[in-house]
Amino acid sequence: MFTGIITDIGTVEAIEQKGDLRVRIGTRYDTQSIDMGASISCSGACLTVVDKGPGWFAVDVSQETVARTASAVWAEGQRINLERALRVGDELGGHIVTGHVDGVGRIVSAHPVGGSIALTVWVPDDLAGYLAAKGSVALDGISLTVNTVEDGPEGTVIGLNIIPHTAEMTTFATLEPGRPLNIEIDVLARYLGRMEELNHARKR
Repeated sequence: MFTGIITDIGTVEAIEQKGDLRVRIGTRYDTQSIDMGASISCSGACLTVVDKGPGWFAVDVSQETVARTASAVWAEGQRINLERALRVGDELGGHIVTGHVDGVGRIVSAHPVGGSIALTVWVPDDLAGYLAAKGSVALDGISLTVNTVEDGPEGTVIGLNIIPHTAEMTTFATLEPGRPLNIEIDVLARYLGRMEELNHARKR
C-alpha cells in the first residue's frame, strides 16, 4: 500500500532478461534499511525487491506487468518515481494507492499557467468511467487531483494541475505530448464500479 507521495527518483541502471525482466534501479534510499522482499512502487507499479547493494536495488518485472505498464519505463537510463510501502503510523499525505496499474494513458498537452503546469491526459475508454472531477488518480505513481473530465470523439481526457513542488520532486519536471503514463484509478472507484456491474447483471 502506498500514498502516491514520491520520495525518490531512481534511475534504471541495467536490465537483464531472466524469464522475467531483472531491473536494477539506482536510488538515494539507504538500501540497508530495505528488506529483501519489500515492496517499492516504481512509477506506479508495486514491485518486490529481489536483490540490493549500496545505492541500488533490483526487481523482477513479469510479462504481465510489462504488458500493463508504459513500456518506456523499462529502459536503461529511464528515471523512475519511487515510493516505499506505507508503514503503520505514517502520514497519509496523498490517497490510498495499491501499486496495481490499471492502464496506460498519454499526455495530450502540458503548458505553464502561473507557476504550475496545466496537464491534459488521454485515458483509455475502460477507465474513463472511474474518473471524476475532484477525484483522485495516480499517474506514474504520483497522487493527483482530477480537475476536469471531458468526453469527446477521440476519447476522454482529464485535466490536472502540476504544482512546482510536484514537478521538482518527480519525473514530471519534463512533460511532453505523447508521453505514456501509468494510470491507477482510485480504489474506491474500482469497488463502486464492480458493485454497479453486479447490480446490472442481477437485473437482467
